[in-house]
Amino acid sequence: MPRSKSRFSYRLGVSPVSFHTPGREFFVIAILTALSVEHDAVRELLVDVEERTSAGGTIFDVGRLATDPEVRIALGVTGTGALNAATLAERVMARFSPAAALFVGVAGGLRDWLEIGDVVVATKIHGYQAGRSEDSEFLVRPNAWLVSHELEQLARRLPRDGQWRSGLPSSPGEKAPAVHFEAVAAGDVVLNSRISAEAERIRRSFNDAVAVEMESSGFAHACHLRGRVPTATIRAISDRADGTKSVTDGRGSQRLAAANAAAFAAALATAVVNRDEPHDGQETRSPNRPAPAAPTSVRTSNVVRDGRVGVQSGSNTGEFRVTFSGSPDHD
Repeated sequence: MPRSKSRFSYRLGVSPVSFHTPGREFFVIAILTALSVEHDAVRELLVDVEERTSAGGTIFDVGRLATDPEVRIALGVTGTGALNAATLAERVMARFSPAAALFVGVAGGLRDWLEIGDVVVATKIHGYQAGRSEDSEFLVRPNAWLVSHELEQLARRLPRDGQWRSGLPSSPGEKAPAVHFEAVAAGDVVLNSRISAEAERIRRSFNDAVAVEMESSGFAHACHLRGRVPTATIRAISDRADGTKSVTDGRGSQRLAAANAAAFAAALATAVVNRDEPHDGQETRSPNRPAPAAPTSVRTSNVVRDGRVGVQSGSNTGEFRVTFSGSPDHD
């Protein structure tokens, strides 16, 4: 039985790109990463991958999740920094009109209770570098972006049964990563200190941030300006941002963290596609109840006199035919 379209595409007015086979539709979830190690972690979860090129020459890998073939992923790598993330976020949305967009990767931890490999779903993205520099002080002028509410609600359900961990690489004796829903700070600085000026600024002015990274402010701002696309940032802790980054990276912490973030992102993408369409003020349709059958044919007629008008047909998903009666004048 074909699945109903994701609630996100209907309620938000988005028209996600779909790939058709008889009786089935595959909706695109956009996933962007900054580093090759992050890209590779997501790529390993995909099958039937093909290249797609956007305007400007940006190449995306498009494939199906191995764990759920009805989930189509458009995957891109941005390079580091907010500007790159913003530019490619705009391109992936223009090219695929995704049902949701995720930024997935690693981050530095700012709390001692965070373990290497723990997943952080960013409830808030702080752009911590904006401000005004005076002779004797730096005056913070913060920007912040919130996670899309519906994506956050879906994400919070995933750790309850732990099934998302089935996508993790098997490592005997490896402790299962915890999932945290917290604020993160983003800026174009690789933070590897707890006492630097940037670290002190985050501690004083963005004290709710538990992790720091470099891209999500640009990604979040581009998605905000684009509008109507649910977005979320998923990071896993690869270092403690305390001067030990080189040591932890050398032990493979980035690969571990990238794999954990990718596994959670894949589970969230699946939850988005499988989500039932809501009915405001009514009970949500049961997954076992078939969706109403679509009409096999709809005929729309438009009549205009003493003027010109384009075709008005609402939303069309099937064959489209336009006929004219009479002989209208043409310029």
